[in-house]
Amino acid sequence: MPDTSAGASPHAAPPSHRAPMAEAPKAPWSPFPLVELCVLIAIVLIVLGFVSDGPRRGALLACGIALASLAGLEIAIREHFAGFRSHSALLAGAAAVAVVVPVFFVTGLPQIVLLAAGVLVYTLCFFALRRAFQAKTGGIGFRV
Repeated sequence: MPDTSAGASPHAAPPSHRAPMAEAPKAPWSPFPLVELCVLIAIVLIVLGFVSDGPRRGALLACGIALASLAGLEIAIREHFAGFRSHSALLAGAAAVAVVVPVFFVTGLPQIVLLAAGVLVYTLCFFALRRAFQAKTGGIGFRV
C-alpha cells in the first residue's frame, strides 16, 4: 500500500517543468484588468514622450518606462510566489536596483562599493527566491 501520509494522492503526477496556463495565478483584483490598463497607459506615455519636444519629454518617457516596469514586476512577483513560473533572476535584479539606487543618491560611496553591494544583494536574493520557488513547486527550480 503506498504511503499517502504527506497529503499526496497515490495517483498524483510528479511535478512538471511545464506550467499550464490553467495554473496561472489570478490577481487579487481580478477580473478588473489593472495590470493591462497600466501597460496601456505606459505605452501611451512612452509614445507621447517620443513624439513630444521640450522639458516634458524626459518625464513622459521616464514615467512610461517606470509604469511598464512596475506592471511587469507585479506579474513576475505573483507568478513566482504562486509557483507558476520562476522569476528568481528578475526579482533578484529588481531587489539589487532597489537597494543600490537610493544608496547612490543618499551617500557618496564609490561605484565599486555600490557594485559590490548590488552583487551581494542580487546573489542573496537569487538563492532565497530560488529556494522559495522550489518549496512551492516540490523541488523544481524552474518552469516554462
